[in-house]
Amino acid sequence: MRFNLLLGVLTMLLVLTSQPADAARPPLQAWDGPTTGPAAHPGKKLVIYIAQDYRNGGITGVYRAFTGAATSKLGWQVRAVDGKGEQQMVRVVFAQAIASKPDAIVLGGIPPSDLPDLIAQAQQLGIKLVGWHAGAKAGPSKELFFNVTTDALAVAQMAANYAIQNANGPMGAVIITDRRFDIAIAKSDAMKQIIEQCPNCRCLTVENVLISNAAEEVGGLVQRLHKSYGKAWTHTFAINDVYFDEMNFPLRQIKRPDIRNISAGDGSSKAINRIRGGLSQQVATIAEPLNAQGWQLADELNRAFSGLPPSGYVTSPVLVTREMLNVIGPRDIDSHLEYRQAYERIWFPARTTAQPANQMIFDN
Repeated sequence: MRFNLLLGVLTMLLVLTSQPADAARPPLQAWDGPTTGPAAHPGKKLVIYIAQDYRNGGITGVYRAFTGAATSKLGWQVRAVDGKGEQQMVRVVFAQAIASKPDAIVLGGIPPSDLPDLIAQAQQLGIKLVGWHAGAKAGPSKELFFNVTTDALAVAQMAANYAIQNANGPMGAVIITDRRFDIAIAKSDAMKQIIEQCPNCRCLTVENVLISNAAEEVGGLVQRLHKSYGKAWTHTFAINDVYFDEMNFPLRQIKRPDIRNISAGDGSSKAINRIRGGLSQQVATIAEPLNAQGWQLADELNRAFSGLPPSGYVTSPVLVTREMLNVIGPRDIDSHLEYRQAYERIWFPARTTAQPANQMIFDN
């Protein structure tokens, strides 16, 4: 009898302690990225990460992940440089970076077309160049060894379709873009096309607002849009979360709690937190798997240093809603991806794998 009682207690404890955590954890997703490549390059490398603007949550998130992989795993030195959202400043800091004679430069959100002369100078000096959102398409180009990004059209389609499927009536869409960037143009043009194909939807306007000017301009933009379109304006789409950092209060001022905001990039920590809290009118963001992309940048550079071609891998975007965040809890949105284990197996092939392949692993 005592044995049965003890067995019952142990069973109850097991249920109470393990079931809720397991229910909240998505399964570890099979890795669809590279599984072969060069081992970690033995040389000490200096890499300069130049951000178009560190106020951009995507650029910052990728920088953190890249630095973690590059310094802690590969033993490189990484320096951060900020262009502060100004093209002339970007040119200045890029020239300074070249003068530092680094082994590589990462272009965080900077189109190479803005710096053709400096790009050519860096290439002549043998500096390896990779980018994150440095163009509309993922992959290699004549300027970059590799540009890491999701498919801009897939992001736009995911954002537009989510809104259309969850609309409670006719949709009147406002799209906010930044026409300085090819990737922003690709996303906003694709969203406009998808919305216009919907019988019950209308694209009211496409607004060009610089990401770096969002804090100053969004309040006035909200007032102007409300005056022009009134109740016909039901949804706002933007190519970056930063616009919605500034939109909640202006919408409250005009008493428009009905408007729903969806971002087609990039899944900033601010955006994820406000979606999780349910206190914002931003209901979704189509996020980049920023941590996985930061590690991919490190892997692409390791391939460049080793004289091998790029991986060719293109990451998939992630639809982030409050429902999705309730499932994964406080974990990162790409914590179900096996990117860390996959890249470490490539970089350090001699090490034995500590975790069985079917064991659930989550990043903190």
